Amino acid sequence: MTHRATHLVTGAGSGIGAVLARRLLDRGDEVVLLARSAERAAELRTTYDGATVLVADLAGPESMESLALPDRLDSVVHAAGVVRLGPVADLTVDDWAGQLRVNLVAPAALTRVALPALRAARGTVVLVNSGAGLFAHPGWSAYAASKHGLRALADALRAEEPDLRVTSVYPGRTATPMQEEVHRQEGKEYDPGQWIRPETVADAILHVLDLPRDATISDLTVRPGG
Repeated sequence: MTHRATHLVTGAGSGIGAVLARRLLDRGDEVVLLARSAERAAELRTTYDGATVLVADLAGPESMESLALPDRLDSVVHAAGVVRLGPVADLTVDDWAGQLRVNLVAPAALTRVALPALRAARGTVVLVNSGAGLFAHPGWSAYAASKHGLRALADALRAEEPDLRVTSVYPGRTATPMQEEVHRQEGKEYDPGQWIRPETVADAILHVLDLPRDATISDLTVRPGG
């Protein structure tokens, strides 16, 4: 009997996570999604027929502790995130703490809870980072700090769990609702045609997940072409 791969994906409500969850389901894999509330879970179950949807709020990473995960996970893909731009002079404690909770602490907490299932499958952890995880531009300090921390999480996890594959993906600006929100915060007009398609990033993640066991991709940068 052929083993059906099981993947846990965050951020399936929109953008890269949504495309990836759909691709995995359509090819016959088992997909586990997270929703921040029971109401949101009902919406995701309707959108992704056949997926298992669990309730946990990334803004409250302690909610990860009570998750009942499968015994095996072939991958955990951390695709969720939030962004709040502003100069250091203007960012509040809540601006900093909110981004760190969702973008860094929640992935760390979820990964820890998922480790037994990942170890059982010798699985893959994919952390969808950002170009901001490699360099912080003015106005991006808090978001970039959370993403720099996410890179540190990946590097440490890779060394601590040698039987797992751990990949950081660094997409450039991608045409997602988050990018639209970034443009709003920047006071700029948003043209999705200027940026990477989320389908392109999802394809890159699928390549990472499907890579034969003789290799791993530790870091993958995806930049706009043209």
